[in-house]
Amino acid sequence: MKHQKVVLVTGASSGMGKEFAKALLKEDYVVYTAARRMDQMEDLKNLGALPIKMDITQDQDVKNAVNLIEKEHGGIDILINNAGFGLYGAVEDIKLSEARYQFEVNLFGAANLTQLILPSMRKKKSGKIINISSMGGKVYTPLGSWYHATKHALEGWSDCLRLEVAQFGIDVVIIEPGAIKTEFGEVFMQPMLERSGKTAYSFMAHAVASISQKSYEKGDASEPQVITKLLIKAVKARRPKTRYVAGKYAKPMIFIRKWFGDRVYDKIVLSMVK
Repeated sequence: MKHQKVVLVTGASSGMGKEFAKALLKEDYVVYTAARRMDQMEDLKNLGALPIKMDITQDQDVKNAVNLIEKEHGGIDILINNAGFGLYGAVEDIKLSEARYQFEVNLFGAANLTQLILPSMRKKKSGKIINISSMGGKVYTPLGSWYHATKHALEGWSDCLRLEVAQFGIDVVIIEPGAIKTEFGEVFMQPMLERSGKTAYSFMAHAVASISQKSYEKGDASEPQVITKLLIKAVKARRPKTRYVAGKYAKPMIFIRKWFGDRVYDKIVLSMVK
């Protein structure tokens, strides 16, 4: 009998995480879903997922989740580090306590979970760790300093991890989505205006909010399924790529920054918020 591979998806209560879980269930994986909001995973439970209440920043929550999965299914075969959020506002306006929390969620939470599941993967000499980064891990935008910092850090951390665990038959994959139709746009705008909407950076803050709102209203973002297809491709690949990029703006923005340099990229971005 073929072994059903066990997947854990973090941040599965909404957006891409929820879409990932649905797609993996259709592919006949054992799918554990983790998030703080259990009620928002009820639909996934009805589809066959196994929801776990987990705050990625709480060490005991993370340990309990890993222990439960190891007890019920012998460990995790595929970890999808998807939990994250975007902290926006000017560097001068954001409290360092907020910045630290951004890192706790977007980087250290994923790192903690990864450390806990690696012994089991090493023992089996197989496994996949898929880290959901962003085009923001390669490029940058005004007022997104701490968000971009976490995604740049996640990229470098993932690259080092890939080199370290390759000897154990474990793959590390980075997925870099562009603009995707999720809660992200709604969630970052109002807090950004609360932080920087009345400071020395108010003009820029309102310009960024206006551009973002118009973009989402026009439907100028890709459907989550675009990234879901990439994820399934990475999950099923015998030898996955180290990086997958898709979604509105991702490839052109990364291309411009890489090949034309920072000054040209800066001009293009700043021209959008004048």
